[in-house]
Formats: sequence, structure tokens, C-alpha cells
Amino acid sequence: MAIAASAQIHASAVIEDGAVIGEGCVIGPFCVVGSSVVLQAGVELKSHVVVTGQTEIEPETVVFSFSVIGEIPQDLKFGGEHSRLVIGARNRIREHVTMNSGTEGGGGVTRVGDDGLFMAGCHIAHDAQIGDRVIVVNSAAVAGHCVIEDDVIIGGLCGIHQWVRIGKGAIIGAVTMVTNDVIPYGLVQGPRGELDGLNLVGLKRRGVARADITALRAAFQMLAQGEGAFQERARRLGDESDSDYVQEIVAFVLGNTDRSFLTPR
Repeated sequence: MAIAASAQIHASAVIEDGAVIGEGCVIGPFCVVGSSVVLQAGVELKSHVVVTGQTEIEPETVVFSFSVIGEIPQDLKFGGEHSRLVIGARNRIREHVTMNSGTEGGGGVTRVGDDGLFMAGCHIAHDAQIGDRVIVVNSAAVAGHCVIEDDVIIGGLCGIHQWVRIGKGAIIGAVTMVTNDVIPYGLVQGPRGELDGLNLVGLKRRGVARADITALRAAFQMLAQGEGAFQERARRLGDESDSDYVQEIVAFVLGNTDRSFLTPR
């Protein structure tokens, strides 16, 4: 066990031998920290938090009460193999959140980026790859092997099917079931989510230039209503537009995927 001198650990907390507790960490009442856990500087566990498995949490992330972080995957194919969970810096992980480690078949690592907000009761499953500044709202579930790119918002009570990719800057409306890939900056909503436009509010909040927003609008219309197959339209769009934002969509659509695309309606 390696505990920094400046760490504050409540007397009721259980820190197993082998755990690494960094400078300035705060571990509240009745927390359990496993033997293979690494908490980097300034991590705070509020109370009644379990952090277990091969889990590393980067600086200044705060985990709120009754969360379980780093437990084994909820996957019957998991056979006890070595797998990890890596959580980035400055995340806010609220009450009753669960995040699982990876599986051999999925690369062995579940990763969460920096500056995310994971609201009460949400779930991040095995082998998911979560980008920076992602918001997952209350009771939403991200299934195994999903890729959630930077600046995505997933609304409350949503379900993201395994292997789905959600592109940068997209937003998923509350109570939506997403079974297919979502293009960058897309807006998806409905009981079985359909691509319904662009995340214009998010683009404006981020200060994206009007010219790029106009280009994205035109790109969406072309993808939704242009001639030819969906991927053919995307290739043509890549040849015709010089907007970096549009090129992100083109690269996403033409990239490798295990889920067929959620095309505009």
C-alpha cells in the first residue's frame, strides 16, 4: 500500500494492501478501495464508494456516494481475464453510477476521458471508450464496446446499444433507444432514435463559426435527401466541402463500424 502523506482517509474506510493513494486524495466514510486501484492526486471519494479491480482514476475526479467503479463486466463471456478501467481527470461521477472494466474480446480496457459529468444512476459498460467533456444524464446506459466521442450529451433514461458509435458533439434526447451509429453533431430523439437534425444549440455554445454551421446544415440536407446511397452521398460531400466539421462527418460515416448507420429521416 502506498498512501501519500497529504491524503485524508476516514477511519471507517477500507484501503486494501497494494492500493496507491496520491497526494491530496480525500476518501470519505465507509469507502472501499481495492488492492490494484490507483487514485491520482486530488481524487475524492465522497462516502460509501467502491473502487475495485485494475482501476486508475486520474487527478481531481470526484466520485459520489454509492457508486461502484471497476467491478467485473456484466458479460457472460468474461472469464476472469486481466482487464482494466481508466478514468480521466476532473470527472464528476454522481451517486449510484457503475463503470465496469473491459474484456479480452473488447481490448481489455474501458476508458473514460476528462471533464465528464456522469449523473446519478448511469452505467458505462465493459470496453466502452468515452471521450472528453461527455455528459451522461440520470439512468442512461452505455452498453459494451460503444465509442462515445468528445462533447456528446446522452439524455436521461437513454439506452445506447452495444457497438454503437456516437460522433463528436452529438446529442441524444431523453428516453431514446439508440441502436445505430450517430454522425458527429447529430441530434437523435425518439423511442427508437432517428437522426432528426443537428445539435445546433451545442454548436452555438461552443462558438462554432456561422460559416461552419451553414456548411453543416447543407451537409445534413445532402445526406438526408441527396441522390444515391448514403455512403455515396458522404463521399461526394467530402469532395465538395472544405469545412473541417463536415469532413469530420464524412470521415465518421466512411469509417469502420459494427452497426449500420442511423441515417437521416
